[in-house]
Order: sequence, then structure tokens, then C-alpha cells
Amino acid sequence: MKNSNATYSLPPRLDPEALEARFALRLTARLSEGSEAVSHDVSERLRVARDQALERARAARRLTATSAEAAVVASGSGTASLGGGPASWWMRLASLIPFAALIAGLLLIQQIQQQEEIDTAAEIDADLLSDDLPPDAYSDPGFREFLTMPGPSAGRE
Repeated sequence: MKNSNATYSLPPRLDPEALEARFALRLTARLSEGSEAVSHDVSERLRVARDQALERARAARRLTATSAEAAVVASGSGTASLGGGPASWWMRLASLIPFAALIAGLLLIQQIQQQEEIDTAAEIDADLLSDDLPPDAYSDPGFREFLTMPGPSAGRE
């Protein structure tokens, strides 16, 4: 019978490098199993290719580490740019373009909403002026209620 007081904990999260290393070990073990069936010529070419790939990976890691250190040292104030040197005025100008597009979009939306309000008011005014109501009807307290009534029962067409 199982102990009901037993606590189970999840395994600790592995960092990405440990997961990569684990995957690489599994992959190489699997490839090594199938290497016995390959001829000597093919296995030799694969070994040379593997050595070249490992050397390129090491060089890429060294280059990445070196360029990251150089960017931090060159920036001084902590502002590194894509080129490793100080940001040019073109880059600064390009970083303002999304902000300007946002402002322009908001202004355009406001303009469209104002135009729709003006068009609606103009349509109501045109309907009122073209209607056959006497001028005294506009001062009647029930006139506003007449305007807010929906549908054709309000006398609208």
C-alpha cells in the first residue's frame, strides 16, 4: 500500500545548455549505432564533416562572445547599436517613424469621427428643414420625443 503522506516534487528545470547537451549525447549515440553499417569511405567523410562543423561552432561561439564584449566596452554608457558603434542619426530618425505613424493614425481617427458627427447633424438638419412641420412644432416640448421615436410610426420615411 502506498504511503499517503508521500510528497512528490517535479524535477528541477534544466537550463537550455544542459538540454542541448543531453540531446546531443542521445543523437550521437543513435548515429553511432548506425555507423557500423556504413562503409569506411563514408564514415571517414562523416568524421571530417563532423570535425569541421564542431570547429565552425566553436569559432561562432568565440566570435559571438568577443563581439558582445566589444559592444559593451565600445558603448560605454550601455547603449549598444547594431553596428557596435554609436547610433547614427539615421537610426535615431528611423526609431521615431513608428511613433509618428501612431500619432498620425490617432489624428486621422479623430478627424473621421468628427466628420461623421458633422454628417449626422447635417442629415438631421436636412430632414427637419425638408419636413412639412410648421415652425411652432419645433418649440413644442413633445417635439424632441417625436424625433427620438424609432421607425416609420414617428412620421419618418
